[in-house]
Amino acid sequence: MKFITEYRDPKLAKAFLEEINKTVTRPWSIMEVCGGQTHSLVKHGILQLLPDEIRMIHGPGCPVCVTPISLIDKAVFLTLQQNVILCSFGDMLRVPGSKLSLLEAKAAGGDVRIVYSPLDALEIAAQNPEREVVFFAVGFETTAPANALSVIHAQMRQISNYSILCSHVLVPPAIEAIMEDDETKVDGFLAAGHVCTIMGTLEYYPLVERFQVPIVVTGFEPVDLLQGILMVIKQLEEGRVEVENQYARIVREEGNPAAQDTIFEVFEITDRLWRGMQVIPNSGYKIKEKYSAYDASRKFDISIPEAEENQACIAGEIMKGIKKPMDCPNFGKKCTPENPLGAPMVSSEGACAAYYHYANIGSTIE
Repeated sequence: MKFITEYRDPKLAKAFLEEINKTVTRPWSIMEVCGGQTHSLVKHGILQLLPDEIRMIHGPGCPVCVTPISLIDKAVFLTLQQNVILCSFGDMLRVPGSKLSLLEAKAAGGDVRIVYSPLDALEIAAQNPEREVVFFAVGFETTAPANALSVIHAQMRQISNYSILCSHVLVPPAIEAIMEDDETKVDGFLAAGHVCTIMGTLEYYPLVERFQVPIVVTGFEPVDLLQGILMVIKQLEEGRVEVENQYARIVREEGNPAAQDTIFEVFEITDRLWRGMQVIPNSGYKIKEKYSAYDASRKFDISIPEAEENQACIAGEIMKGIKKPMDCPNFGKKCTPENPLGAPMVSSEGACAAYYHYANIGSTIE
């Protein structure tokens, strides 16, 4: 399949590994921001194949993992106390709130439905005019255009019983917060290719200039990741700090202007609390006043305080790259996908889930 098989080619992968081994001369720490990249690194055994000098750090690029507890509690409240049809992507269902997950709320009688697009949720609202329908809008910049489009379509079609519970987070402010954290040591970044497909690469130039670290926009297949790692290592070894684009087959410097126009028609930038971390300034989207009728937080006027994190979960340290899943004493014991203590164990992009499912399968690049 074009753009898939060639980026899983064992010969290409081995060639990049050989080049990495020839290039690296000292220890370097590289953070892949995106959870999808983490899963690929672990699933394909790349972490074991890299030379000992290269330490990959798993970043906070899992939007499900960083969704605040209060928003999950709000979603649970809506479906159990407000008789709302709560629509969500599947990987949100097991994420624990302070008391219940959405899956547990569904078992308790809540009308929770898995959808594959916010437009599916909009259709459910159109088919059930007597019920309020809320879509749990979680994601990075990647999913923001579709979520914004659902609001625009709801207004155009005059579907007044539809709204979204917004939990959008943004990548560049997260990188900034990581670099300002004294506990985190990162020499270079692999930026998320799908985010840059929407937003482009221009946002990363100020970060490179300020923090003097290379940032390479990278795809998600094994060859993508190995080439991206090589590009970062070459910069570090040569003393360069630049924004480079490994994912040039998809990403353009200006991104997708039409998608950006859709985002900023509906959303504006706001401070956002990241679960397990802290409030990061200007790191999220909120719905503009002109579309407030489609903002579930305003529509239902729910005030739910942020609950304390489970003290047995080290998700915050994992998402900041301070620790890895295996460092958690509860990993695979008290914390499993069936009984998670934190979101990274159940999200399809969570680092703990990646290690739980794939860490022992060995290299698949053979």
